[in-house]
Amino acid sequence: MMKKVITYGTYDLLHHGHIALLERAKKLGDYLIVGVTADAFDKRRGKLNVKQPLAERIEAIRKTGLADEIIIEEYVGQKIIDIQSYDIDVFTVGSDWVGKFDYLKEYCEVVYLPRTEGISSTKIRTEQNPILKVGFLGTGRTTDRFYKESTTVGSLSVKSVYAQENTYGYNNDELEYYSNKKEFFDSIDAVYIDSSADKHYSMIKESLENDCHVLCNPPLFLNRKEAIELYDYAYKKGLILFEAEKTRYFPALTHLLLQLKSGIIGEVKDIDISCSQILNNMDNVVKNKYEGSFYDWSSTMLFPIISILGKNIDECKMYSFEKNNFSYLTKGILDFGKATATFKAGIGIKTEGHLVITGTKGYVYVPSPWWKIDYFEVRYEDLRDTKKYFYEYKGNGFRYLMLEFIKLINNINVNNANNKEYCMLFLDIMEKYSQAKVSLYE
Repeated sequence: MMKKVITYGTYDLLHHGHIALLERAKKLGDYLIVGVTADAFDKRRGKLNVKQPLAERIEAIRKTGLADEIIIEEYVGQKIIDIQSYDIDVFTVGSDWVGKFDYLKEYCEVVYLPRTEGISSTKIRTEQNPILKVGFLGTGRTTDRFYKESTTVGSLSVKSVYAQENTYGYNNDELEYYSNKKEFFDSIDAVYIDSSADKHYSMIKESLENDCHVLCNPPLFLNRKEAIELYDYAYKKGLILFEAEKTRYFPALTHLLLQLKSGIIGEVKDIDISCSQILNNMDNVVKNKYEGSFYDWSSTMLFPIISILGKNIDECKMYSFEKNNFSYLTKGILDFGKATATFKAGIGIKTEGHLVITGTKGYVYVPSPWWKIDYFEVRYEDLRDTKKYFYEYKGNGFRYLMLEFIKLINNINVNNANNKEYCMLFLDIMEKYSQAKVSLYE
């Protein structure tokens, strides 16, 4: 009888070590099945430095001529199902996983093969794309979370802080504090800006002038003129200007948007979305007219709305509750002609933070806090037909944002077009916010 062998891997930047392992696996039987991990599966399990997309990795395996069959690994627990479905005799993997897959011995023989010393995809990625050195220019409410998450991304390292922009008194003994701005810029490749929106233009411009890529909290700008100027300037200098809105890169939101495009709930007619947060030290939060409900949450809320309903807004109406020139609550109604969207944003005030997308065949429900999305339901007239989807994310989610930032830097010819387009759309709505809002003062 034919002896079947199966092995799995990411096979990013296929190298001699991969090929040697596949050759050893091939010798264990008569028929070799190679499982290649899907992009989404890699992200869900926190493997974020993969450089090549799935199609390229599969093609590289095919060209070796060693695989009799190639399959895609998409979820935890798939190995048992594959072993049973393909009637596998031997499961094999590299010796760095010794003991990890012993549970499969119930289903087939398990063999751990020796790895080729001195070579790995991680080493190759590091050599091709040196570690990106990042510094904090402006520190705020997300600075510490960003730093802690950065330690999980091997191709990025946060090392520096410009002390004079340390608004919130951020203190981290592991970082070097600079009082000389030129020395600060010389020590890094990119900046992370966590500051109020009115400071962003000058900070971004100075960073670009000093040849640093920019990752900046939203909103990047307050008007289109500034945005066009600095996006064009970044492109001319071969630098990336990127908005640090992490929710849009969560695996679950990516899958949700794909599901909607497939027509799973028919034609979308309405979106109801809300975000709010009561900070522990609300009385001590630095407050100005460029912080608060709409400025803090607009990019997060508007991204799914624009992604689903499009760019053309026929009418906009907004209400804002303000105190001492700080907006605590903003409610907005957007008319897209054939669909509508309602959003609420709060800082220092609390509302239900869910997302409901209404369609002609059903609706999508994302529970609070939707901006930390890892689960959603697709519901129909008969609730027994409800479909539930879960896509885990790692850490606090910043690692997915960092990954996209690094990918753009390593593929500079992309021109950051999508990020620029969304920024312009948000600025259009921000302009409507200034013009169309009804402010309620206390």
